[in-house]
Amino acid sequence: MTEATEATQESGPGRHVRVVLVDDHRMFRTGVQAEIGRTETTGVEVVGEAADVDQAVTVITATRPEVVLLDVHLPGGGGVEVLRRSAPLMADAENPVRFLALSVSDAAEDVIGVIRGGARGYVTKTITGTDLVDSIFRVQEGDAVFSPRLAGFVLDAFASTDAPPVDEDLDRLTQREREVLRLIARGYAYKEIAKQLFISVKTVESHVSAVLRKLQLSNRHELTRWATARRLV
Repeated sequence: MTEATEATQESGPGRHVRVVLVDDHRMFRTGVQAEIGRTETTGVEVVGEAADVDQAVTVITATRPEVVLLDVHLPGGGGVEVLRRSAPLMADAENPVRFLALSVSDAAEDVIGVIRGGARGYVTKTITGTDLVDSIFRVQEGDAVFSPRLAGFVLDAFASTDAPPVDEDLDRLTQREREVLRLIARGYAYKEIAKQLFISVKTVESHVSAVLRKLQLSNRHELTRWATARRLV
């Protein structure tokens, strides 16, 4: 994300929203806090942070923020589990807690999963600081917010009565392995993947090895063909 230098105009005088950040990468949380959490400028007050499902539910229940920025992939069950356990707070008619997914993933199943779980929107981590502040206020006001092209996933999913087909091969992979798979298939180098996912190059290599083993593939070229055939790229 870039500096939210225009956030004052976006948030406007007198606007204020209390936010909790939920992401398992401390460096990312720190970056978001530094960029949007300057309350006098953006109107956003970060009142809590969490790195896994249990922490998230505890912090959200204790602080009752107006908006939660929620990563999709979290230790303890993922963003969908946070949404499930926060259902009573979302249903509060007077002071509802609203959720905006903020994730590196732009996969259809991730988007659809959290929206069905009750999130009001889904934006990717490529969003600028200014746009993120604007998205937070829109969700606070009850709007639905999506990064470009992601809205189509939701419209297609809710327009269809057919359940998505089960892909047993894909189900063998963890959420993190799926993220690495997609980035490899898109041609990212290991260093680029490590930077984007806030993990080490060695960890990327371990994930790639696990994906190749589970899918019984020999190299990244076969992996790319496999992902492309399933429209995961």
